Amino acid sequence: MLASNFLYAVATILDGLLWFYKWVLIARVIVSWVNADIYNPIVRFLYSATEPVLYRIRRTIPAIAGGIDFSPLIAILVLQFLQLFLVRSLMDMAVQLR
Repeated sequence: MLASNFLYAVATILDGLLWFYKWVLIARVIVSWVNADIYNPIVRFLYSATEPVLYRIRRTIPAIAGGIDFSPLIAILVLQFLQLFLVRSLMDMAVQLR
């Protein structure tokens, strides 16, 4: 029972963090479209929170001709996969432990 509750809590928190990070990525994309002030603390947070992930994706998958950067889309798809697979698997394991 205790392990079940622990796994469920971990899955719930992980789901919330993944959801939040997806919205941070979406905000980063929107900010890049409107050419926001780079000295704004919110813009700096968005860039510093997302650039390490996006940089790794860009290094692995180069931009397609025309300079279109698909790294935010790929990152969101990976986060969605983690929510659908990892979080649900943890929740299923929590239910089985009851």
